[in-house]
Amino acid sequence: MEHSLWGHLPLLVRSNSKESVEYILQTLWRTRKTGLNSTDRDIIREMLQLTNDSDLDPLLVCLRILIRRCVYENFSKDEMHKIFPHEVLPELQRLLTLLLQKFQREWRDDALKDQVSLPRLKAMTWNMARQDAESTDPVAVINLKLQDDAQSLSGEKEVKFQLAKDTLETMLRSMYHIRDQLSYNGDAPNGHIQMQETS
Repeated sequence: MEHSLWGHLPLLVRSNSKESVEYILQTLWRTRKTGLNSTDRDIIREMLQLTNDSDLDPLLVCLRILIRRCVYENFSKDEMHKIFPHEVLPELQRLLTLLLQKFQREWRDDALKDQVSLPRLKAMTWNMARQDAESTDPVAVINLKLQDDAQSLSGEKEVKFQLAKDTLETMLRSMYHIRDQLSYNGDAPNGHIQMQETS
């Protein structure tokens, strides 16, 4: 019979204490965007007295699934037991429920901060110039003006970079197409994107 993924959860019992399991959950949340580095993996492996990653990796997958359900699905603290598949042992459910309830609010707040809006493009200008006297391909100097709505003070930023002419032409075709699509769908953002060439 094939070993269920959730059959790896009992490995948590090897940890020395509830605090160890708490540490593991917190570490998994902290590294949700980057993944565990080798030091984190070594610490967790040592806590669980595991000798290799073939046992560790499935366990970490289970815990990340539970953390995601806890944070992103609409379970109240009283409904936390519903995030567990039926094959998870009751004593493990109790331990993990206790810890997930403890961090649910904090993690949900973090998840909201993760969804910070990206800066809007207010204007884009460019000019064609030769990079140097010997260059035969003209280079476009692009100047983007971005508006960051998340910043209360002057949230404007300017970004400059250079592109070869053929890359610029491809980019502009894409941007005009996107602008036309937004206008057609009636979804144009506040403040139209201004695109102009400066000499």
